[in-house]
Amino acid sequence: MAKGPYRTIVYVDGFNFYYGAVRGTPWKWLDPAALFRKVLGQQNVLVKVKYFTARIQPSPSDPTVQDRQDAYLRALKTHCSLIELYYGHFLRHRISMEHANPPPPSVDVWKNEEKGSDVNLALHVLNDAWQNAYDCAVIVSNDSDLAESLRLVKAQNQKIIGLVTPGAPRRKTSRQLSRHADFVRPIRSWMLRTSQLPNPIPGTTIHKPAGW
Repeated sequence: MAKGPYRTIVYVDGFNFYYGAVRGTPWKWLDPAALFRKVLGQQNVLVKVKYFTARIQPSPSDPTVQDRQDAYLRALKTHCSLIELYYGHFLRHRISMEHANPPPPSVDVWKNEEKGSDVNLALHVLNDAWQNAYDCAVIVSNDSDLAESLRLVKAQNQKIIGLVTPGAPRRKTSRQLSRHADFVRPIRSWMLRTSQLPNPIPGTTIHKPAGW
């Protein structure tokens, strides 16, 4: 393939991205399109950012978490024209697990699971490749379950694949993913800091949540 610029779609595993790169920082009120333009540079022309997430359920320890997430997702839909949101589902259920230091032999815990985003992301990467919607797909995740979809994109469509590992270099990039990648890019803290949404979102009453 000739040198860029490349039509580029960024596929964001929302929970992987949040817990790897954003949680614990003051940069949660993030404009993903602005961020990934900085990460990728001028050779990648951003066509879309597909953001895969799920609606969080409140818990006794954090009863307003859903309100904060809702404000952020509404901000993205209102302000960021390149971003498309796709939803899996969030499960919170009580299970019994083996105790590491018995007795007792087991303990009841709350297990939080996000379901569907990895499957949805993999399907979109493949479907967009078959429709020739991009020259370059950038995967923002470290979930090795996505490896087969990337292998098929390379084998059947000869597309360029980029990886952004949330939390790198602290988190090592999955070997299963990197074997199919043409490049791997880091997210620098200055990129997060300089890619924040306006507060409030112009023309709305949508504000950055308190504490963010």
